[in-house]
Amino acid sequence: MKEETFPSDAPVAASRITRRRMAVLTFVVFTTAVMTMIMADLIWGMAMRGWNGVMLAMFALLSSLVAFGASQALFGFISRRGSGDSCQIGRSLSEGGRRAPGDGMRRGETETAARRSVATWDSLPPDEESVPLAPTAVVMPICNEDVDRVYAGLKAIYRSLARTGQLAHFDFFILSDSTDPDKWIAEEIAWAQAGRELDARGKLFYRKRRLGTNKKAGNVADFCRRWGRRYRYMVVLDADSFLSGKTLVQMNRLMECNAGVAILQTAPALFRGETLYARIQQFAMRLYGPIFVAGLNYWQQGEGNYWGHNAIIRLAPFIEHCALPRLPGREPIGGKILSHDFVEAALLRRAGWEVWMLPDAEGSYEEGPPTLIDTAKRDRRWCQGNMQHTLLLLAPGLPPISRIHFLLGIFAYVASLVWLVSLVLGTLLLVGFGRTGLTWMPNPGFAATLGLKPEIQATVLLSITLLLLFGPKILAVIDLFLQPGGARRFGGVGRVLAGVFLESLFSALQAPILMLWHSKFVVMTLLGRGVRWLTQRRAGEERLPWAELLHAHASHTVIGLAWALLLEHAAPRMLPWLAPVLIGLIFSIPLSALSSRVRLGRATRRRGLFCIPEELAPPEELAELDRMPETSPVETEVPLEAGPDRGLVRAILDPYINALHLCLLRDRSSQQAEEIRQYFEENREKLLREGPSQLAAKEKLALLLDAESVYWLHRELWRRRPSDLGAEWQLALDWNRRSRMA
Repeated sequence: MKEETFPSDAPVAASRITRRRMAVLTFVVFTTAVMTMIMADLIWGMAMRGWNGVMLAMFALLSSLVAFGASQALFGFISRRGSGDSCQIGRSLSEGGRRAPGDGMRRGETETAARRSVATWDSLPPDEESVPLAPTAVVMPICNEDVDRVYAGLKAIYRSLARTGQLAHFDFFILSDSTDPDKWIAEEIAWAQAGRELDARGKLFYRKRRLGTNKKAGNVADFCRRWGRRYRYMVVLDADSFLSGKTLVQMNRLMECNAGVAILQTAPALFRGETLYARIQQFAMRLYGPIFVAGLNYWQQGEGNYWGHNAIIRLAPFIEHCALPRLPGREPIGGKILSHDFVEAALLRRAGWEVWMLPDAEGSYEEGPPTLIDTAKRDRRWCQGNMQHTLLLLAPGLPPISRIHFLLGIFAYVASLVWLVSLVLGTLLLVGFGRTGLTWMPNPGFAATLGLKPEIQATVLLSITLLLLFGPKILAVIDLFLQPGGARRFGGVGRVLAGVFLESLFSALQAPILMLWHSKFVVMTLLGRGVRWLTQRRAGEERLPWAELLHAHASHTVIGLAWALLLEHAAPRMLPWLAPVLIGLIFSIPLSALSSRVRLGRATRRRGLFCIPEELAPPEELAELDRMPETSPVETEVPLEAGPDRGLVRAILDPYINALHLCLLRDRSSQQAEEIRQYFEENREKLLREGPSQLAAKEKLALLLDAESVYWLHRELWRRRPSDLGAEWQLALDWNRRSRMA
């Protein structure tokens, strides 16, 4: 790699980033200090002995987190004014744009790495089209996902990329860890069908791992070991992700123009939400997201974070530096790293590479959870992964900003436990005052000498808190209205304001529900109770089962009712103050049930509520994705009776599917020990004589992984008399004969 001399203004760039971070820190510290001093003056005179300090510490922590969130919106709003933030990596492709030199040498960086990171944009071609593209792999790790949705999204991305004329630089990989035989076989058939439909021979690849070691991180690592050195970049997608062809090309060119960048992360917007809950979430993210993302980029610069998908990665440094360590101790805190993305970004930063956010990128999307319960299931995994990062906070060599990313991820869940403890402690203290009849503030605070009553202090404190909570939403609406035609993209001013009001109401009601869930997740993780990795429910249903609703929210309802009755009996004056928390808990079941309805979501769309620009004026790629049939054509070519063993039956019965499956397996029979060979022979005979239902799931999966067994079963199934086969095989053969005669 050609080395550049240090630009003369590299110290200016370093001081600029320092000023930005000091501005954010000053806002957070000043706001937290003001709120903490008011709170300290309020509780200092309370007869709580040592609890005063505990309450104040928890309040200061929560206030700082709220202030930090508000600072993202404030500085993001400011940076978007005028011509926008001049320190965005996207400017390196704009005409006349110039990247401000990097951050200079940071502690721990070699001189070579520092020189690489401060390459200037002055020498770039003036025309974006003249920037050549490098070989790039688009990888999509999946595990028991909806096959139709996976391939519909992949085909839409492929065609979008083809329309840019740059398809030759990209290859696509489906990396499967599916353990459901039905999903596995359907993936293979859909891959073959997509290859024919797209004429993608040599461009679209499928691999099924024999062992799903280390989940998604292990799947990506397996790809890097096998094919990573053939490509310069890797674009990582989730099963529900979407990136337009134009965005893929832009990301590739940005990486080519910035040789010191290892990861370029887009900010995906939620889309295709059908339930009321999903539509509210995607409206909120689409409206509020731009200023928050701009605020992140404002202070992160080249020390950003990786979110695990919708990002482009430079493969050489990723392969060299991002082998994940095994944490000391047992799971869930120790063991294999669950949330790998934060760690990979930190390892690359430690090696001197930059990680950037691309805040202004269009065409990056993902689908969100359809219900509140599904959000909790996802958060359960994220919570455990983030709690593991406590063991990495003091890891040697990590940049300070990476440690801050770890801390913010941890406190995203620990803050709920702190909030819950502070509310419970405050309630118990008020109950104690009510039972003893003591005055809650026998000694006046400092504000009393200025003639300020405690009620005024409490009102000021509440006002500041509400401003920090709802101010970012107000700024986001102002930012939208300042854009030409901005409100029209969301359906008009009236619908935007109505959507913000209803979304804020819904967020206030769901906040205490998430507080209890997150508190439970943190405690369970600390007690050593891990989480199983389950496939996410990505599509909404018309009605959630009442059993699922009761299981998820019964404890919320009971806690909310008991809490309200306790206050009514012992401290009735506090009921209005805690009403937002109590109402959300008491009505958690109907709130979750109604928000999960697809019918209500579609009703809001017909009325123009919670609409996003991609719904009112969908881009060509998304419109094409919506036109994809719900059932893939390949599913109707070889229809069989549905059942838990459908995939296994299809792979053994149908000659085409059997041949396709065999082509994707490696023949390992020569490497098998005698005991293993005998194991397969016994299970093959049992499968044909007694039927698939008589074998355990791991036995059926093992047979499908063994090429010799798959071939033998297909041959023997068609050679034997039906009377020598199990009843399930006889039904399958009879259906096959009747379908061919029809």
